Amino acid sequence: MIQKFLAALQPVTGHRHFAVAVLLACQLLAGLLTFTHYGLSWDEPLFYNYADSIHLAYTPQAWLDPTFDFEQVYGRSAGDHKTYGPAYILLARPVQQLIQDLGTDMAAAWHLVNFLTFVLGTALFYALALRWLNPWPALAAATLFALQPLLWGHAFINPKDIPFMVFFLAAVHGGIRLVDELASGNGNAPRGSLLAAGILLGLATAIRVIGPFAGVLVILYALTRFQPRFIFPLLGYAGLAVLVMLIFWPFLWGNPIQNLLTVFKHMSDNPTDIPVLFLGQIFTADQMPTRYFPMMLLLTLTEPVWPLAAAGFGLTAWRARAQKDLGAALLVCAFWFGTLFLYVVLRNPAVYDGIRHFLFILPPVFLLAGFALQWLWQKLRGWRFALVWILVLLPGLIGITELFPYEYAYYNRLAGGTGGAFRTHETEYWLTCYRESIEWVREKMPDSKIYVQRRLDIAEYYAGGQAVQTLDGIDEGDLVRGDILVFSTRTDADRRTVFRGLPNIHKVSRAGADFCVVKVQP
Repeated sequence: MIQKFLAALQPVTGHRHFAVAVLLACQLLAGLLTFTHYGLSWDEPLFYNYADSIHLAYTPQAWLDPTFDFEQVYGRSAGDHKTYGPAYILLARPVQQLIQDLGTDMAAAWHLVNFLTFVLGTALFYALALRWLNPWPALAAATLFALQPLLWGHAFINPKDIPFMVFFLAAVHGGIRLVDELASGNGNAPRGSLLAAGILLGLATAIRVIGPFAGVLVILYALTRFQPRFIFPLLGYAGLAVLVMLIFWPFLWGNPIQNLLTVFKHMSDNPTDIPVLFLGQIFTADQMPTRYFPMMLLLTLTEPVWPLAAAGFGLTAWRARAQKDLGAALLVCAFWFGTLFLYVVLRNPAVYDGIRHFLFILPPVFLLAGFALQWLWQKLRGWRFALVWILVLLPGLIGITELFPYEYAYYNRLAGGTGGAFRTHETEYWLTCYRESIEWVREKMPDSKIYVQRRLDIAEYYAGGQAVQTLDGIDEGDLVRGDILVFSTRTDADRRTVFRGLPNIHKVSRAGADFCVVKVQP
C-alpha cells in the first residue's frame, strides 16, 4: 500500500520544481501561523489611509464633478503620498479587504497580503536564478534570500519597500525573458511575453519612480545579445510600460512630465533630517557618515551572504571569459547592485532606517551567492552539499526564531547580534513594539492612562478604548499616580526624555535588546 502511494506521488515529487514548491508552501504556512502577531509600523497607518482613498481617483465624480477636491484621493498625508505610486495598494487592497471580511483586523489583513507578496518574490527570485543556475543551487539561493531575518520581518510590516523589491524583481525577470525569446526566435516575441514585460515594468514604476531602472537592466542585457530586429519589440515594451505607469499613478495625470520630474527630484534628494542612532551617536539623516550604508549592508544580512556573493562574483568573472551567457549575468548583477550602491556612497543622500529603502538592490547579491552555491553543488553533491546548505541557512533560521515578531531588527555577529547593536545602532525603529507594550498594559492595568512619546495613532489602534495621550506639553507634575508611559528605544528616546527617572515596570525585549520600555508614575 505504501509503495503504491509513493509510486503514485512520483510524478509530483520527481518534478524538477517540486522542492521549490515545498519551500513556498512552508514559507506560506509560517506566514499564516504568525501574521496576526505583528504590530503596526511607523509608516503603515497613513499609508493604508492612502490605500483607502486612492480608488476615488477612478470614480466618475473625480472626472466629472468640477468641485471635486482631487487632493483627497491621496489620504491624510497627500503631500508625501502622492510621490509614491499607488500601483501596489490598488492591486492589494481588494485582497486585504477580503481577508479582513473573513474576520481579521485591518492591520493583520494588510500584514498577510504584504507577506504573500514576499512569497511571490521568492518564487520570482527562483525563476530568475534558473536562468543561469541548476535547480538545486537556485533553490539554495532562493532559500537564503527568503530566510533573511531582515527581509522576513519587513515582509509583514513594510507595504512600501518589500512590494517594490518584488515588482522590480518581476520587471527584471519579465524583461530578461522577453529578450531571451526575441533572441531565440525571429525577432517577434510572443505577444504574452511582451505584454507581461511591459505591464510589470509599468507597475514597478507606478510604485516608485526608480522603477525604470529595471528597464535599463533589461536593455543592458539585450545589448549583450543585440540584433537590429529587437528594436521595435523593445520600443513597444517601453511604450506599454509608460502607458501602465500613467494608468496606475493619478498624480501624473495633470502634468505627466513635470510631475514625474518633481517626484524624481524629491526621491533622489530624500529631504529629511530625522534623528538616527549610528555608532552610539545621534546623527540627522541628511548628515549621516558615508560609511553608514555600507555598514548596514554588512551588518544586517546573515554572515554567509557576503562571502558567498564575493566568491560567486569571482567564479562568474573567471568563467565568463569562456561563457558569454555568464558574462551577461555578471554585467546585470554588477550594474543592478553597483550603480545604486555607488550612488548612495558617492552622493550621500539622506539615509535612515538601515537599508530598507534599497531592498530592491539585494536580489543580485543573492544571485551571485547562488553562483558560489552552484560551484559547491558541483563539487560536493548529495549529503555534503545538503550539510553546507543547512549551515548557510542556520543564522537566518536562528535570527527569525529568536527575534519573532521583530525579525527586521536583526544584526549579525559582526555587530555582536541584535543585543550587541542595541544602543549603538537603531534596532526596532518602526515602533511595532507598541502593540506588545500596550496590550500588556491593557491586561495588567486596564484603568491606567497611557502616554506615548510619538505616533498616537498606533497606540490608539491597540489601546482598545483605554485612554491614550501623547507626551507633548506634558511634564512630571501633570502625571498622577499609576499613569503609564510607553517609550520606544529608537534614538535612545527612553534615556533622553525628562521622564527617564521614572521606574520601568515592563520591557519588550529580544536577543538582549530592549525595543519598548513601559514606565509608571509612582
